Amino acid sequence: MASNLARLIRRPAATLFLLRSYRHVRQFSHHILPGGSNCSKSTRELIDFLPKASPYQVWSRSFASDSGELIDAVVPFMGESITDGTLATFLKKPGDIVQVDEPIAQIETDKVTIDVASPESGIIQKLIAKEGDTVTPGTKVAVISKSVPSDTHVAPSEEKVQKDSPVPSPPAEKEKIEEKLVKIETPKQEKPKAVTPSSSKISPSEPQLPPKERERRVPMPRLRKRVATRLKDSQNTFALLTTFNEVDMTNLMKLRSDYKDAFLEKHGVKLGLMSGFVKAAVSGLQHQPVINAVIDGDDIIYRDYIDISIAVGTPKGLVVPVVRNADNMNFAEIEKEISTLAKKATAGTISIDEMAGGTFTISNGGVYGSLLSTPIINPPQSAILGMHSVVSRPMVVDGNVIPRPMMYLSLTYDHRLIDGREAVFFLRRIKDVVEDPRRLLLDL
Repeated sequence: MASNLARLIRRPAATLFLLRSYRHVRQFSHHILPGGSNCSKSTRELIDFLPKASPYQVWSRSFASDSGELIDAVVPFMGESITDGTLATFLKKPGDIVQVDEPIAQIETDKVTIDVASPESGIIQKLIAKEGDTVTPGTKVAVISKSVPSDTHVAPSEEKVQKDSPVPSPPAEKEKIEEKLVKIETPKQEKPKAVTPSSSKISPSEPQLPPKERERRVPMPRLRKRVATRLKDSQNTFALLTTFNEVDMTNLMKLRSDYKDAFLEKHGVKLGLMSGFVKAAVSGLQHQPVINAVIDGDDIIYRDYIDISIAVGTPKGLVVPVVRNADNMNFAEIEKEISTLAKKATAGTISIDEMAGGTFTISNGGVYGSLLSTPIINPPQSAILGMHSVVSRPMVVDGNVIPRPMMYLSLTYDHRLIDGREAVFFLRRIKDVVEDPRRLLLDL
C-alpha cells in the first residue's frame, strides 16, 4: 500500500483523496498539484488500496470563543443584613442546558434560602465553587457557555465498527482467567485465633459506648445556627417569665363551623382559628400598649402600629413571617395573608423583607399536638403568645359539669419592661374575645 501511495505522489498529476473510511476524517477533498493534470484513476480504484479503517483516533473538543461567549453566574445580593451564605446545593451539573433566570444553585443564609439564577441561556461549562463553601454577593459560582455545540455526525460504517463486540480471547487465555477467578473466589481459610481469657473479660468500670459506625455527623445548616444564636441571646438578655390561662373554644369553633362554607365561597380561603387569635391579640395589644413596646438601651419605644409575626415550622427550620398592619385587616384579609406566607415559607421562597420587623409573635404549637409550652421571645420583641391543642375536658358551666373544648394559652414576656399585672390583663383580654367574638363588633 505504501508503494502505491508513493507512486501516486510522484506522478505530476497526483490527486490526494482524504476519504471518509478514516474515522477521524469527516470530510474529504482533492487537490490538483501545480503543473499537473487530473488523475486518470477513478476514486473507486484509489479506495481499493487505501486502508478501510484508520487505527488512530482524533479526539476533538469545542471551546467557546473569548468574545463574550462565556458568562459567569455569581451570587446575587442577599439583603442588607446578610453578608454571606453557605452554598447548600447545586441544582445543575456541568453539561446541563439552562435557560435565562433558571436556578443553578441554592445559597442558605441565616434567614432564607436564595437561588443563584442563570444570567443567560446556554450550557453549564464548569462549576467554580463547591457545596458547603461560604460565599458572598458577587462570588463566581459557575461558568455558562452561550454557544451550543453541534451534534457529532458519524458515518454508518463508523457506527458499525464502533458497535462491534470485542474479539473473544483465545482458549488458553480464557483458561488462565478462569483459574485466577477461582483463586480469588476461594480465599485461604485462616485458622481461628484462640481467644485469651483476658480479652473476653471486660472491666465493669469501662463504659459501653455505641460504635462510631452507628453515628452520623452532618454540618449544622445556617438557618438552624441563626435560630440557635437568637434564642440563646434572647434567653441571656431578657428576664423571661411565663403566665398561663385557659380558654373555652366553644363559641369560636361554632362560629367557624356555621360560616366556613359561606366564608370560603366569598373570600376563596378557609376560615381558621388563627385569624380569631390574631384579632384577639390586636385587641389585647391596643388595651395594653406596653406589650407592643420594646426596650432600646435606656429608652422604651412604643409602637403605634401592630405587626403580628406568625411562627411557621418548615423542614429547614423555624421562620417567622410578618402580617403587617394587622389592626387594619379583617378576618378574610388575615387568613389570606397567613396562607400566602405559610406556603412561601414551606416552599423556601419567602423573602427577607417578609420576615423583617414584627412587634408581637404568635406561636401555634397546638397544630403539632402540644398541650402546654413556654415559648421564647423573638428578639427584639417583648412578648410571645403560645397556642396549644384543643382538648375536650369536663368544665363547670352554670353549676353543671359538661365537656368543653379547652385550650391552654401561655404568654412569655420580658419582665424588665412588662409587669405581671399587664401580662395577666393582656392574656385575660384574649380569653374574653375568643370566648365571645361579639366583643370585637361592640368594642367591649
